[in-house]
Amino acid sequence: MELHVINTGNLKLDGGAMFGVVPKVMWQKQYPADENNLCNWSMRCLLAVDGDRKILIDCGIGDKQNEKFFSNMHLNGDDNLHSSLEKAGFTADDITDVVLTHLHFDHCGGAVKYNEDKTALVPAFKNATYWIGKEHWELANKPNAREKASFLKENYVPLYEAGKINFITASSTLFPGFHVKIFNGHTAGQIIPHIEYKGKTVVYMADLMPAAVHIPLPYVISYDTQPLVSLAEKESFLNEALENDYILFFEHDIFNECCNLQQTEKGIRAKDFFDLKSV
Repeated sequence: MELHVINTGNLKLDGGAMFGVVPKVMWQKQYPADENNLCNWSMRCLLAVDGDRKILIDCGIGDKQNEKFFSNMHLNGDDNLHSSLEKAGFTADDITDVVLTHLHFDHCGGAVKYNEDKTALVPAFKNATYWIGKEHWELANKPNAREKASFLKENYVPLYEAGKINFITASSTLFPGFHVKIFNGHTAGQIIPHIEYKGKTVVYMADLMPAAVHIPLPYVISYDTQPLVSLAEKESFLNEALENDYILFFEHDIFNECCNLQQTEKGIRAKDFFDLKSV
């Protein structure tokens, strides 16, 4: 198994929303905000290559929405999905599978694109099967009022219309060495990939824990629809990750790509920070 980091650019989100009940005086020491209380977050995807199979996990925000939408996201950075794939030696047509952790726009926008004359929306990875949690799919198509703004149907309905979706109904092994587990605190049916890599397990954290700063249990983001479920899921996961020496790979942490864990007097915390290429 080979793993390639696929950076798709950054966006800015309100610090209060990203740190929930934790006071700014505490979180800003670790993750600073600008004068508008916005913090910068990466949209870091991951490509797993195993022989002929090439599995892309999440695909960033895409480029379909209008200028007003993107200006509200304060996009920044030099990377994008397709240039990063090219740097890794691949094109969109090489991708055989796309695993979407969930269907919030910053995770799945790149899954669909306009055709050449901009008359229709089509899968961005024409040779790929797209994997989505079944429960999450049902939520995305009938969203609650709180999450509705995060679900843009043009990001995923064309995939269904093209017959490109396989639904995941339970935690399972999708491919040899590539496992998925379902978590519900952030949004119902979020998929968290666990990948066997060089004798370790690399976990793609998505929004279970967007960044290393979210490892302490009280650091639950306000976007989570069931914060007490998130709290319980985090505690269970951190204990499992510590026991099994998992490598946590962060989608949204602009400062840290990966870390492992250690037990401290304050609870489980990050131990070492490192890039995936150093594993």
